[in-house]
Amino acid sequence: MYLVLLCLNLHAKSSFITPEEYSTQLYYSPRGIGCDNCHGDKGEGRVVANYADKKEIKNFSGPAINNISYEQFYRAMIKRKRGMPRYFLIDDEIKALYFYLHTEELNEK
Repeated sequence: MYLVLLCLNLHAKSSFITPEEYSTQLYYSPRGIGCDNCHGDKGEGRVVANYADKKEIKNFSGPAINNISYEQFYRAMIKRKRGMPRYFLIDDEIKALYFYLHTEELNEK
């Protein structure tokens, strides 16, 4: 994971936007609807909607994504399941989103 993030960081040094700015922008608006709407500001998960089904109150939630490995994150991004929209992101965009979720961890090291 660290190697992936290091490569992303080195690539971004030649850019006009920092890796933190790019990953934040992508997280909040990858293709119209931001990850934060379902997964929270830092990937902690969020209840999206409550609804009644046969008089039973249920909810539709976006799971926490800030505590999974890069491999799990990548697979979730390329395979549609349970209401997750298809964003058709390229590998560099997926790496940037994962970087956004782990920026604070990296800054602590």
